[in-house]
Amino acid sequence: MSDSRDDETTTVLAAGCVLWRHTPRGRRGDGLEIALVHRPRYDDWSHPKGKLKRGEDALRGAVREVVEETGMGCTPGAELPTQRYVARGLPKEVRYWAAEAVPDEVFVPNREVDRLLWLPPAAARTRLTYDHDRTLIDALLTTLNAP
Repeated sequence: MSDSRDDETTTVLAAGCVLWRHTPRGRRGDGLEIALVHRPRYDDWSHPKGKLKRGEDALRGAVREVVEETGMGCTPGAELPTQRYVARGLPKEVRYWAAEAVPDEVFVPNREVDRLLWLPPAAARTRLTYDHDRTLIDALLTTLNAP
C-alpha cells in the first residue's frame, strides 16, 4: 500500500467498506452479520480500509482493501458517510461503501490483518475500537432498511 495524500492539504486519503453478509443457515441472528478485522500493528478492530494509491479511484481502492485484508470479494452498494479524523497527526479522510461479501470465500490471516470476525450489528458496534466506525453500522442498516 502506498501513502496517498492530497498535495495541497496533506490529507491522507483512504477508502473501505462495511462488509456484510446474510447470516449463514443454522446460525442464530437477525439475518445480517458485519465483518470486522483486527490489525495487530494497532491492536484494533475496524472495518476493512486502507490508504489509496496515488491516482486510484476511491471505490476501486475500497474493494482492493477488502480483498487485501479479508481475502474476500465483495459487491459494493451505496456509498456511506465519509469519515474525517486526525490519525498520526495528519487529517485523514476515509470514504466507505456498503458491500456484500461474495459467498464461499475464506479468510486467511496475513501480515496486516490477523483476525476476522462476523458479528451481528449490535455486537459489531461493541467490538469496534473507534467511535467514528460505529456510526457506519447505523448508516449501513439504514441503507439496507434493516432493524
